[in-house]
Amino acid sequence: MNGKLIVFEGPDGSGKTTVLEKIYEKLSKNGYEVYKFREPGGTQISEKIREIILDNENINMSDKCEALLYASSRAQLVDEKLRPLLKKGSLILCDRYVLSSMLYQGIGRNLGIDEIKKINDFAIGDVSADLTIFLNIDYKTALDRKRKNFVSDRLENEDYTFHKKIYDGYIKLSKMYEDEIISVDANKDVNTVINSCLKIINDYLKEIK
Repeated sequence: MNGKLIVFEGPDGSGKTTVLEKIYEKLSKNGYEVYKFREPGGTQISEKIREIILDNENINMSDKCEALLYASSRAQLVDEKLRPLLKKGSLILCDRYVLSSMLYQGIGRNLGIDEIKKINDFAIGDVSADLTIFLNIDYKTALDRKRKNFVSDRLENEDYTFHKKIYDGYIKLSKMYEDEIISVDANKDVNTVINSCLKIINDYLKEIK
């Protein structure tokens, strides 16, 4: 596949969605054939799965069910959208991907990173992230900001202890895989964060030409 999949990761409230949107606009203006997706979601079926996962009424959802629903949504997105677009040579920006499941379900739900990776290896096949940008911001600051401005979903309503485990996992894995996961200081103003991410992407795209 000649296309590239660039993933944005970070704690809830880190600003991923805003940053991704602005970078999508800039890359489109620069002539790239670029597409954007969110996870869970991105297709009609995946969006329906998203509603089930994040619905605050589904308090009895088991951890394994949650993990498998995320993987199911991802499998549909990959098969219906990502793989065909990558084969065409398109550039794809994705708001979350496998790393999120490894952290939220693997660490946060204590299901184990290896087990979650196995599930998702089956779900995505050969469609792995080519570049992952981690928006690094204190989990409490980010979550408080998100809760202040938006209605929280089922996972965002988890306590600070849960979200600290996720954040600590991001820090650990970003250090372990520093060649694959690039950390950006998301405590800075949004325009600085956008420009930092855009430079990383432009440098990467120049490097692989």
